[in-house]
Amino acid sequence: MKTIRTIICSVVALVAIALSATAWAGDLRNASNSYIGKVESDGTVRNASNSYVGKIYSDGTVRNASNSYVGKIERDGTLRNASNSYIGKVYSDGTVRDASNSYVGKIESDGTVRNASNSYVGKAAGVPREWAAVLFFTKLL
Repeated sequence: MKTIRTIICSVVALVAIALSATAWAGDLRNASNSYIGKVESDGTVRNASNSYVGKIYSDGTVRNASNSYVGKIERDGTLRNASNSYIGKVYSDGTVRDASNSYVGKIESDGTVRNASNSYVGKAAGVPREWAAVLFFTKLL
C-alpha cells in the first residue's frame, strides 16, 4: 500500500511540474474564422503574414514590435497599459471587464472569444485567456 501511495504522489508531482511548464501556443482567428496570426510558445505574437507584432512574456509584460513596453498582465488577471493605468480585468471564468467595470466579453475555455453581445469575434485556442483578452479586447498589440 505504501508503494502505491509513493507512485501516486510521484505521478501527481510530475503532472504538476508538467502543467507549470506548459508552453502556450495557438492560432488566432477572426469572426469569419480566417487566420489572423498566432502566438508562439515563447509568447511571440505574429500576424497573418508571419510578421512580428510583439511579445507577451511569462511575467505578464507586453512589448510591441519595437520592443517598447506597452502594458502588463498581472497574476490576478488585471490588465494595465504602459502608464500602469488599470484598463480592465480577465476573471477566472473568462469574463472580461474594462476600466469602468463594464462587461466587454468573454474568453471561453476552448479559446472562443465573444463580445458583450455574445457574438463570436474570434478564437485563440491554446492561448491563456489573459493573453487572448489583450489580443482581442485591448489596443496593446
